[in-house]
Amino acid sequence: MRSLRVSEEFIPVSELKAQTAEWLRKIAVTNARLVVTQNGRPAGVLLSPQVFDELAEQARFVTAVAGGLADADAGRVTSHADVVRRMAERFGGSPG
Repeated sequence: MRSLRVSEEFIPVSELKAQTAEWLRKIAVTNARLVVTQNGRPAGVLLSPQVFDELAEQARFVTAVAGGLADADAGRVTSHADVVRRMAERFGGSPG
């Protein structure tokens, strides 16, 4: 993902209203993020579906990592040897 270029990717809501189809086309082609302003202040962000999916996947990954770190900090861990033993019991075969 590329970084947000403030000078190029901020647009007043009035301009977005007047040129919605064109802006949607640009965003779909370039995967740019568009910050929509209202009364000179950021009011929303318009993303392509691809960029939205990438951000959602990153958020799921970060949440999973944070959960794993919290489990480790709380001592909710299982040793590798125990996992191997339990897998061998469940699926057959010898551990190791």
